[in-house]
Order: sequence, then C-alpha cells, then structure tokens
Amino acid sequence: MPVNTPYVETSRDIMIRTLLIASLGTFATDLSAQLPPAEDMRLYDIANATSAQRIETSITRLVGFGTRHSLSDTQSKTHGIGAARRWIKAEFEAISKACGGCLEVITIGDTISGEERIPEAHDIVSIIAIQRGQTDPQRMLMISGDIDSRISDPMDATGTSPGANDNASGMAGVLEAARVLSQYKFAGSIVYMGLAGEEQGLFGGKIVAARALREGWKIQAVLNNDMIGNIAGINGVIDNHTARIFSEGVRWVETAEEGRKRYFTGGEVDSASRNLARYIKRIGEQYVSNLDLMMVYRLDRFGRGGHHRPFNEAGFPAVRIMEVNENYDRQHQDLRVENGRHFGDTIDFVDFRFAAKLTALNAVSLAAMAWGPAPPTHVEIKGMVKASTTLEWSMGEDESLAGYRIYWRLTTEPEWTHSRWVGKADHYTLENIVIDNYFFGIASVAIDGNQSPVVFPGPAGAF
Repeated sequence: MPVNTPYVETSRDIMIRTLLIASLGTFATDLSAQLPPAEDMRLYDIANATSAQRIETSITRLVGFGTRHSLSDTQSKTHGIGAARRWIKAEFEAISKACGGCLEVITIGDTISGEERIPEAHDIVSIIAIQRGQTDPQRMLMISGDIDSRISDPMDATGTSPGANDNASGMAGVLEAARVLSQYKFAGSIVYMGLAGEEQGLFGGKIVAARALREGWKIQAVLNNDMIGNIAGINGVIDNHTARIFSEGVRWVETAEEGRKRYFTGGEVDSASRNLARYIKRIGEQYVSNLDLMMVYRLDRFGRGGHHRPFNEAGFPAVRIMEVNENYDRQHQDLRVENGRHFGDTIDFVDFRFAAKLTALNAVSLAAMAWGPAPPTHVEIKGMVKASTTLEWSMGEDESLAGYRIYWRLTTEPEWTHSRWVGKADHYTLENIVIDNYFFGIASVAIDGNQSPVVFPGPAGAF
C-alpha cells in the first residue's frame, strides 16, 4: 500500500474484528462471572467476637498457679505446671462440650533429660485440641501459646513466676480463639496448642513437630503467640494498635541444590513463612479495627527464639506474632522493686484489650485460611529472555476452589502490589511483563473469596 493511500476497512476485516472482540468479550465475561467476592463478612464477626474479659479471666487463672515452670510440681491440684496443664485441658474440653464435641483434645509429650535446662528426666507435656475440617481435614492450620513460665534463674522451679504476659497472654489467646472459632465449621482443620517447655529449650514444639513429621501431618501454617499483652515498652513508647510478625526468609530445610537455584532466580524473602506473614498482615489489617502490622524480616528477636522455630526447622511454615515494644523489666525477672523500679511479669501490666485484638488477628487469619483452599502446588515460572512471564501449577481438587490469582511486585517491595484473576486454569502468561523485573506468586481462591497465602515459584516458596 502506498504511503499516502488511506486504509479502507473491508467487510472481511469487519467480520474478523467483530469475531475477535466477541471472543475476547466472552473470555472476559466468563472470568468476571467466576470472580469471587472481595471480602468475607463472617470474618468481621469473628474479629468482633473475641473478648478481653474472657482473656483476663484466663490470664488470671494461669497466674494463680504460682509458677508454671516446666520442672515445677506436677501433683498439686492448685500449684505448678501439672495443675496448669490440667486446667488448660479442662478448658478445651469445656469448649468442645459447648460446640457438641467439635474438638478432639489430646496430650502430646515425651520424657526429656540430659539437657542444659532439663538435666534430669522430666515429662514435657503439651495440650492439643483439634477442630477437624469438614472437607479437607488433613490440612492443618495451627495456633500456639506457651504453658510454662520462668523468672531470673531458668532453673528456679519453686520461686513465684506469674508469667502474665510471657506467656499467659499467648495461652489465653489460644483458648479464646478456640471459643470463637469452634462456633463455625471449616474446610481445613484448626489446631489449638498449649506448648510446654518453651523456656527450657523449645521442647514442647520440638516434640509436636517431630510427631507431625513421623505421621505426615499436612501443616499449612503455625501462628505462634508469645507475649501479646504489653503495650508499654521499656523505650517509653505506648502503642496499643501495632504488632509484629516475625518470619524466616530462607527455609531452614533448604538443600544445597535448592539454594543454588534460589541464588540465580530469587526467593530470599519469599519462603512460605514470609508469605504467610504477608497474608496475616493483609487479612488482619482488613478485618481487625485499629490494627497495624509490622513484618520483621527475621526469624525472631535478635539472637532470641520462640516456639515457631521447631516447626520451621521441621520444614513447616511458621511465624511469631507479638507486641512491638517490649519491657525487659517484666521478662524473666524475679519479683522485686529496686529504687522504685518494678521488676517481674505481673498481671497488672497486661492490657487485655490489646491481647484480645491480637487474638482477633489470629482468629481471622486461621478462619480465612481454613475456609480457603490449599495453597497451589508444583508452582513453576518461565520467561527468561522473553517479553512475557508464564506461571504453571497443579490444579487443586478443593470442592470450594473458584480459581487462581497471580500476584507480582517489584523486587524491592515488601508486599504484593499487583494481581490478576486468571480463573480455573493450570497456567497463565502475563504478556509484556518481564520476569527479570518482578517477583511473582500465585494463590488459590475459594468461591466465598477466601484465599490461600501466595506461593512463590519453586522450592524456595513451596508450602
């Protein structure tokens, strides 16, 4: 065609254009028809149902055992670790009775000896309550708090050790989450854990994680709550609306070959635990009022540890949820007053409304995951030296599955910034989005709108 000759659309061109628009319109309409709702109103109800008063009652009861040191009295009905764990078990059983037997309450323990903080043989016993899922009971979403407490000397099993914030607050949160969530039915199973032996070396978590590996538990997430009731930091900051989520970056169980692949393709900040943290932040800030969440790119506080770590070391996604501004005068301290300065973890410094808020965070996160489908599996990505990026994954079999949503972000962004609904498919190509410039992931989406956490491609991000 000469340069200056005007283009005249023929009848054949019109027919082709019409068919193309019609086909694209049908595709878009089909995807639009499949698009699940953006929010689940039940999660607002769950967030509002957590009770500061019930949490206060539970913390008061736990503090009343005098000490919950792992090596303390196990025979007394009113004092020591034995009385505390029997009370927790009775509370789970009462919650189960109220929901028509919806909880399976068990103990998981072992005898530990020859350890630095457990030199002689002692039984470390954790209390577990399982709310079985209706359609996908093998998939487990777990919440944990610690039963035990300590003071200055980690071997002092007789001194008064109230452990009000560390960690009666976390244990009370687990009980309250069970009270609220037991009123609902879910696709996946929710597991409520009172873990023992944390202060003596994370032994409760180690014992449960070892059993999970032996029995092939399908653990999608562990939410460890350790100190969720303090709002006044030793730094002078008072903050009743912010919490931290700690998560590992590179998986502890990564093999040398997986590490080599990650070195060239990325994934240092996209482990399953890290994307679990992103998920909790998104859900919590949407459904819990007046809550801001800080993701911390570290396994735990600097040089310290908590009961999510044994699950990470067993290869399971796990995070720690806690307050932002700690007060070290109220952690691991003998009860005393020096020069007008209070030392010791007593109940008068616990903010029950804040603990209820973080309990609500746990509850909505667990419910959303338990109602949602399992995370995608076998996620792979292609696009080297191309102007497009293709993701592939295995199609899930969840009854509630509506389809999938692809996510991407700049490599320097902490959270997912872009997404595209792709429906019920096992692959999708993002045209003109270059693989070199972004990180990518994919989430499963249920008919009711609840999603799985985002899965980063390859072994670096697999759940």
